[in-house]
Amino acid sequence: MTIILPFSPMITTKQWIYRRQPVGQITAEHYELVEQQLSTTLGDGEVLIRNHYLSLDPYMRGRMSKAASYAASQALDDTMIGGTVGQVVASRNAFFAVGDYVNGLLGWAEMGVSDG
Repeated sequence: MTIILPFSPMITTKQWIYRRQPVGQITAEHYELVEQQLSTTLGDGEVLIRNHYLSLDPYMRGRMSKAASYAASQALDDTMIGGTVGQVVASRNAFFAVGDYVNGLLGWAEMGVSDG
């Protein structure tokens, strides 16, 4: 089932980009808030999610290091990793309806697309 969105095929959304590996204390200079264009044209099985909550957890500090760890390091110039809780705003996935609340790993971003 295709959901017709009440907005254009592209929307502007914001995300936090991880720019610099910290040495010592983490500050705002390690990130950059950027706007990006996000397609609202969904493929089969995809959902568009507006995030309401982003995780900020101690494990993230370890992922901002190149040291060996149980989890992969955060890549520079990518959206900062992290768990999210948001609401489905468009869906082409039979398991998720518009209005459903979901959790996922969309990172520090206002909106994102997931394959469900």
